[in-house]
Amino acid sequence: MVRPNVLSIVLAGGEGKRLMPLTGDRAKPAVPFGGTYRLIDFVLSNLVNSDMRQIAVLTQYKSHSLDKHISLTWRMSTMLGNYVTPVPAQQRLGPRWYQGSADAIYQSMNLIRDEDPDYVVVFGADNIYRMDVEQMLNQHIESGLECTVAGIRVPRKDASAFGIIDASADYKINDFLEKPADPPGLADSPDESFASMGNYIFTRSALVEALEADAADATARHDMGGDIIPRFVAKGQAQVHDFTTNNVPGATEKDKNYWRDVGTIDAYHEAHMDLVSVVPNFSLYNQGWPIWTYQPQRPGAKFVLRGTAEDSIVSSGCIISGGDVDNSVLSPNVRVDKWAKVDHAVVMDNVRIGRHAQITNAILDKNVVVEDGCEVGINKEQDRARGFTVSAGGITVVGKGTRVTRD
Repeated sequence: MVRPNVLSIVLAGGEGKRLMPLTGDRAKPAVPFGGTYRLIDFVLSNLVNSDMRQIAVLTQYKSHSLDKHISLTWRMSTMLGNYVTPVPAQQRLGPRWYQGSADAIYQSMNLIRDEDPDYVVVFGADNIYRMDVEQMLNQHIESGLECTVAGIRVPRKDASAFGIIDASADYKINDFLEKPADPPGLADSPDESFASMGNYIFTRSALVEALEADAADATARHDMGGDIIPRFVAKGQAQVHDFTTNNVPGATEKDKNYWRDVGTIDAYHEAHMDLVSVVPNFSLYNQGWPIWTYQPQRPGAKFVLRGTAEDSIVSSGCIISGGDVDNSVLSPNVRVDKWAKVDHAVVMDNVRIGRHAQITNAILDKNVVVEDGCEVGINKEQDRARGFTVSAGGITVVGKGTRVTRD
């Protein structure tokens, strides 16, 4: 059987305003996650592990660190025709930036013409999950339909927060609803609804036709979920891929079909807490379906002067020198000094935490210095007075390069 030609397009131009200040100096897909990864590593790992290795990453907003990460990390054999390439907004159709996710692909139509694929995979760049995309592709091909949308089951009572797929028992999509007040239940589970994961597969010719029609429509928002998918639904050419039927090697009963949208500070922090329990909600240690990234060349983590870490991830180059780390994720090259306490925290690269400092329910971005005796996350009003961001759920975020002092 001749394998079809597939082009994967990753939409990575998101500004990520709700993740500020973490996105103040970087695009959302470039935000670090899990100690050593970037958000974009999860979708790229899913595609590469699924043997889809012709990948264009469309970038736009503050893309330097994202472009650098892709260039350093995602190098594959050109002999076999494999590539992951960042594609900045090129303004091929005039002096304008992308007007939406559909417009981003329309303005990059040269990628489709040059690769000449049979099918186009269009995935988002900033969710945490594992997925065998080939299983979704096989369903798409076997159906003969033009569009397949990945859907995850969510409780119907919570479904109003999502784009919802109204599908029949045979997975044919009847309607695509944006945050409906009364979400439709599933045929086999009335108390659940299908939420769109923002991941799509298209037959190439049909996608090109839909993008051209969308570009000519002056009333359109030029959005994949808001405009393109409803076009396919209207002509009866869209189906849903049930994420619960997608199986990847090495998945545990607990983390099978895990999917997390980390679009807010609270969701981002909660997703990190999902990593650190004894049996994690999402395991980074699945060698059957690894998450790939660039690993800096640093020595292993070191614990001295009775420094401890419990229910935590501590990356290479870290030194816990007499401090205590609990329920936290530490990126490479973090120092935690004597009598310091770090609890329910996400700590990024090159952070220094001084003696007797206390960090709790907090996120410290890269190169933060917390001086001796300082507190972060203990007194939220004090955190706000210092100019730190405090989320609705009470997570304090200290921006990149900040020095926390005892005022």
